[in-house]
Amino acid sequence: MQHDLEANKRNAIAFYRTAYLGDPTLAVATYVGADYIQHNPVVGNGKQAFIDYFTAMAEQYPGKEIEFVRAVAEADLVSLHTHQTWPGGDEYVTMDFFRFDDNGKIVEHWDSIQRIPHETKNGNPMY
Repeated sequence: MQHDLEANKRNAIAFYRTAYLGDPTLAVATYVGADYIQHNPVVGNGKQAFIDYFTAMAEQYPGKEIEFVRAVAEADLVSLHTHQTWPGGDEYVTMDFFRFDDNGKIVEHWDSIQRIPHETKNGNPMY
């Protein structure tokens, strides 16, 4: 199966943006396949667990923002590198990986998140 890498990148970004900014039900209905495997240790497996987690996040942290710095696609995988700003000024760098099925739907997710430090030993930015 040949994946449409550009479409998968667009869909991963749209999925993440839609869920992150407060409509995880729409995100799942539009972009997720029949099954959804989750590897983030604080989110349960499956579509409903994802919806519940992001619904609670929207209620607890209104006004958060996300910037998509880069997206990389290969085979059935898309990786997103993001900059998140949360209420109170906390900033995070995240890296998310999504696996797509043959129908172009997201079926698996891995991620890593790190608070952006005020200074680094190497002087390089996080992006």
